[in-house]
Amino acid sequence: MALLDPFLKPTIQRGTLVVFDPKGRPTLYGDGSGPQLAVRIHHTKTALKILLDPQLAVGEAYMEGKLTIESGTLYDVIDLAFRNVGMKPPKYPFSGLTERLRTALRRLAQFNPAGRSRNNVAHHYDLSDRLYDLFLDADRQYSCAYVMDPSDTIETAQAQKKRHLAAKLLLKPGQKILDIGSGWGGLGLYLSQIASGDVTGLTLSSEQHRVSNHRATVAGLADQVRFKLQDYRAEGGLYDRIISVGMFEHVGVNHYDDYFQTVARCLKDDGVALIHSIGRGDGGGHTNPWISKYIFPGGYCPALSEVIPAIERAGLIITDIEILRLHYAETLRLWRERFNANRDAIRALYDERFCRMWEFYLITSELCFRHQGQMVFQIQVAKRTEIVPITRDYITEFESVHPPARAVAPLEDYSRAA
Repeated sequence: MALLDPFLKPTIQRGTLVVFDPKGRPTLYGDGSGPQLAVRIHHTKTALKILLDPQLAVGEAYMEGKLTIESGTLYDVIDLAFRNVGMKPPKYPFSGLTERLRTALRRLAQFNPAGRSRNNVAHHYDLSDRLYDLFLDADRQYSCAYVMDPSDTIETAQAQKKRHLAAKLLLKPGQKILDIGSGWGGLGLYLSQIASGDVTGLTLSSEQHRVSNHRATVAGLADQVRFKLQDYRAEGGLYDRIISVGMFEHVGVNHYDDYFQTVARCLKDDGVALIHSIGRGDGGGHTNPWISKYIFPGGYCPALSEVIPAIERAGLIITDIEILRLHYAETLRLWRERFNANRDAIRALYDERFCRMWEFYLITSELCFRHQGQMVFQIQVAKRTEIVPITRDYITEFESVHPPARAVAPLEDYSRAA
């Protein structure tokens, strides 16, 4: 429709997208190649919102049923858009102003003191247990898996992820391990079992705290694995190993020094720490406003250039960095397939609007990794240079003798017991 020309003409250069306006009149965008995709915008007000702020308004319009897919699928339409946009969004009216404003205000949006952090976590992680059972693996690993073959199931890929992380920790029997952002406890239980270690997990989700401690009891590991409902900044223990997976995205740029100073304070002089986080490949910026409003309030996926200075200021030594590029795209694909297969059950838990919201979240997240430079980094740090071997052979050696293991006290068993 003509109202959206200033936005769509510079955006859709390749492929074919037809947009039907509220009166049913079509406008074609792109070069006519490929399959013809079509969307319908049901209200002129919706089109105006999209023109003014597409990053927020497109997702809202789809959630509310004010933008519907007429030909193709939502995945096809977003894939077309992201392929065209890539890592350098085109300029259109208001884009420069909104981008500068959101970047300027990002420290306010990411100001995450302990109380606000707990509220942000509750927004996403204290949803129904049943929801997560319907699209995650039996261990509820809610972070990037390690996909070694296109045929890997989500169960296999998540087991491979836990093994890969354990390999990088250089575990020894009886060590004390801190898990910052311990989720539903699966990684902490695995690390304790594989190395006979003592694990302390930290979470701000009351639901995760309840479930993870129950799992430790069921597994007979409660004497060596415990999970605390506590902010990372309040931790005062001293540990041989520290791991943090999928939590750093919730820290916020204002608190990177707090985070790494906590790691440095809690890590023994001969210790090793490993931080696994989503990152961005285009330098510092701001969180997508739709994601921030509806999915992860207070969250931000940083560029390495924003993280490394804080590590250096904390007096930690970077001993290894690995970039996982498409592993998360494949993880999100597997989650999306499970979500779609169980959509009726999820709709019964919530409603169709919720299903459209999470569909949009899973699809856009996957395609950001495929087309827009999103990746996962694993940063290994220590206090002494010689603590970690000078080659990566120790990782493959560990993985060669430790097959991916079934989840310890899997959540499918917990769900049946509950």
